[in-house]
Amino acid sequence: MAASSLSTFSSLSVRTPSRFSTFQSQPHHTFFIPKPIQSPFYLLLNPTKFDPIKPNSTTAETTFFDNTDPEEISTYDPPERPEDFIEPASFDDGPMESEEEIAKAYEELYGAAYSGETFLGNDIYAMDSKVKKTTAFGKTKKEKAKDGFDERVVQVRRVTKVVKGGKQLHFRAVVVVGDKKGQVGVGVGKAKEVIAAVQKSAVNARRNLITVPMTKYLTFPHRSEGDFGAARVMLRPAAPGTGVIAGGAVRIVLEMAGVENALGKQLGSNNALNNARATVVAVQQMRQFSEVAQERGIPMEELWK
Repeated sequence: MAASSLSTFSSLSVRTPSRFSTFQSQPHHTFFIPKPIQSPFYLLLNPTKFDPIKPNSTTAETTFFDNTDPEEISTYDPPERPEDFIEPASFDDGPMESEEEIAKAYEELYGAAYSGETFLGNDIYAMDSKVKKTTAFGKTKKEKAKDGFDERVVQVRRVTKVVKGGKQLHFRAVVVVGDKKGQVGVGVGKAKEVIAAVQKSAVNARRNLITVPMTKYLTFPHRSEGDFGAARVMLRPAAPGTGVIAGGAVRIVLEMAGVENALGKQLGSNNALNNARATVVAVQQMRQFSEVAQERGIPMEELWK
């Protein structure tokens, strides 16, 4: 009791008027009575009983299928067809396609290289570049340039560039472009992806096309040598039926140019890009017999004397 009475008086505040006030006001008393705090044990001893919620029978509607037999098998009665209904023709009832029409449609989709014979006049040794092929991610590949030039990838290398934040990884591609009729070009390109690097190098190769002088036997008119950097290439004409005897980038350049009989040798560095460019330098130094006779002002017959 003593403790409770002290706590009660401690919460009592008495407001008295100031002695400097002109008006004497009545004393104002404010009492704060603390509320009893119930412990959780009190709730356990005296649990509150809640009445369950009873559904209102007047608003709830319950439907009973008294007249339906669950074991009965129900049948579906489709609506009747209209009088003017015409049944469409079956797929097999149409006219049969001939084997030639099927081959033409197949060639339009996949090209003549798959079947080995053409019905549309295409080249059976070249894949059809008009067909857009879709990758696994749904992206459509870019179409190749329809200019009659073929592309051959000589080399793809991973190169790095040291920058302030570290190293940047790129791919460098060397591509040779040619029409196999005397036109050939060597290009190089770099990009973050291999496909983009090949496309850049192919564009660069088309900008650097040269004409390869050849005889009627598809060989060189005379021997020649060319160098580029540390690479040095020697080219020699060959008799019909010899073929292209060369290796590395030299062979690819000669094949894309359309040379069928020639000898080639790499005498210096093994760098593919420098050897390809050295081959181009050696080819540019060659001249036809008609050009030399025209410069000298003499007929071609006198060149053999």
